[in-house]
Amino acid sequence: MAEPAFSIGIEEEYQTIDPVTRDLRSHIHAEIIEKGRIRLKEKVKAEMHQSVVEVGTDVCKNIQEARKDLTDIRRGIIKLAHQNNLRLAAAGTHPFADWRKQAIYPDQRYEILVEDMKMVARSNLIFGLHVHVGIEDRETQIRIMNEARYFVPHILALSSNSPFWMGMDTGLKSYRCKVFDKFPRTNLPDFFTSWGEYETFIKLLVKTNCIDNPKKIWWDIRPHPFFPTLEFRMCDVPMRVDETLAIAALIQATVVKLYKLHKSNQGFRLYRGALLMENKWRAARYGLDGKMIDFGKETEVPFRELMLEYLHILDDVVDEIGVRDELRYIHTMLERGTGADRQLAVYRETGDFKKVVDYIVQETEAGVYSEDSSR
Repeated sequence: MAEPAFSIGIEEEYQTIDPVTRDLRSHIHAEIIEKGRIRLKEKVKAEMHQSVVEVGTDVCKNIQEARKDLTDIRRGIIKLAHQNNLRLAAAGTHPFADWRKQAIYPDQRYEILVEDMKMVARSNLIFGLHVHVGIEDRETQIRIMNEARYFVPHILALSSNSPFWMGMDTGLKSYRCKVFDKFPRTNLPDFFTSWGEYETFIKLLVKTNCIDNPKKIWWDIRPHPFFPTLEFRMCDVPMRVDETLAIAALIQATVVKLYKLHKSNQGFRLYRGALLMENKWRAARYGLDGKMIDFGKETEVPFRELMLEYLHILDDVVDEIGVRDELRYIHTMLERGTGADRQLAVYRETGDFKKVVDYIVQETEAGVYSEDSSR
């Protein structure tokens, strides 16, 4: 069996901001989406709410290609936003926007989704990061998905960037994931013994009118139904492009490490989803500042210690795939705090949500105007 490509694709969802009110503002379709597609081709897409812009890189061979592509895309969309008297912001939720005032993008699939899920869909005003890693063999995808579930809470904690919701401090570092929890078929996937078992599960859902296609499986990790990739979907969109690239590199290195274990007839220990969800809750609630459960030792461990241990586990594949610089930036993230930590610091200093939005916009633009993003 040929080794997987381990290619990378990155998708980010951005907020379009009114520079005067700092509230979300619906982008003008012809100005942002259509002009964005002219400049960046299919790398720009509309999302369900009209104040959301989704972008996606090409299939990238390595993190260096992904860095150039994503930085170019961010720069292009930021410039386009400025030209249309908007600003771009990368955070998992807007600090004070009211979802009830946000227009739905005029597209039949979104109309069907709203009709099907009603307020659950309309209130889903959140902004995420998705990372695809190329794995052509479906059986290998399932094996790695089963084992990678363990690391979902760690990756979520690192990405946490949504402490506010509708003008309230939620007390969580990632409130975005709790908003998304209202959707069906979210959170951690079950364990599947084979690709065949997974296919049988999907066919049953389609047959019983639960879904009409497997894209309506919104788990934290899923085999992409149309691309030969394993898609990681648990993250808040980070503010800085360097943070996104560090998380993408972490995900790629995790997949490569698990594949190496698989290839040598070893494997990462599997735990019940209910146990893993305990750590996911801690990640959403506390981010970097909490403790997670080390299930092997049956004890709580400070997250920062676990993160260093996690990086150590990956160290033997880091140079092979060329991600050492990106993973080094994780140490910077542990020192500076996540986007959630930094948003909270601005709010506690100023007491002004508009200042928080200004900070998010500033950080979203950091490092995108040169080839070398700021480390």
